[in-house]
Amino acid sequence: MREISATFIKTLKELLREKAALFWTMAWPVIWVIIGSFSFTGSIPQAVVPYAKGSIAISMMVFALMIAGMSHLPASIAGDRSNGLLAKLMSMPIKPYRDFIGRISAVIVLSFTAAGLVMIVGMMVGARFTGSGVEILQVIGFILLVICASAGVGLMAGTLIKNLHGAIMTGVGVAVVTSALSGLFAPYEVLPVPLQMFSRIYPISSAQASIVYLLAGPEMIAYNPLTFGQITLTITISLVLLVAGTALYSRLGWKID
Repeated sequence: MREISATFIKTLKELLREKAALFWTMAWPVIWVIIGSFSFTGSIPQAVVPYAKGSIAISMMVFALMIAGMSHLPASIAGDRSNGLLAKLMSMPIKPYRDFIGRISAVIVLSFTAAGLVMIVGMMVGARFTGSGVEILQVIGFILLVICASAGVGLMAGTLIKNLHGAIMTGVGVAVVTSALSGLFAPYEVLPVPLQMFSRIYPISSAQASIVYLLAGPEMIAYNPLTFGQITLTITISLVLLVAGTALYSRLGWKID
């Protein structure tokens, strides 16, 4: 436990010092919530506006979670590699999975902090949500799937991209591009058919659609993301990404070049 705790504390301190990554995780989603809440709801019936703002806040919450996993996690790995700390850790009797648990725990704490900030700002600008206790538990499950998928991609980027800034920008680039393609930044119904298919397959956008469906209402989503087949696909791909990232990090990242 001490190894995990030490890695967690060290990683969290490093993440809080990385200003570029903090901007993309916290400041950018908050700015987009504010802009989106006043720019994209003008033509919507007034009764629906609070839930449309809630949908925007949820999308940016998911983006914050995604950035944390895809950018902060590879930044932590690449940073430790560049300063020689990763090589020192490899020479000690420390298992890769303990290092991974410590890093991902720090990312999860930062993720939930960013997500909470985004949702608070969303409610301050008028976002409203529905949902009972059971639905809240379902939402937590989908949030965990977003973290799993993002962490898997982040582990791959941190393993394959050796440079610190390269790892950060690769993670940010993947997050921004896939968000634009999968409908995180735009309504699902305006996407061309191929991108709608991608939106359903991509676990992060699928989980986001499920959260919106549960908290903002079915009217905010153009399809039902809570079918058995869709949920199974989201869970499967999220876990595959996490397992693939962990395996790649254990085999290639956790060894001295």
